[in-house]
Amino acid sequence: MSDLITAIGLLFFIEGLLLAMFPSRIKNMLKIIETMPANKLRYSGIFFLFFGFVIIWYMKN
Repeated sequence: MSDLITAIGLLFFIEGLLLAMFPSRIKNMLKIIETMPANKLRYSGIFFLFFGFVIIWYMKN
């Protein structure tokens, strides 16, 4: 449970850091994402989900 809370805290830290450092770029990226087809976003999400799982699995084993 402690690892999960640490991971969520790290996620918030990185998200906040990116928003604080590059606010205008984030706004531009959101406009681009808005125009992307749903399938492309879905496949990108699946890719990052799998990639994150592999990293976590590798670090834990």
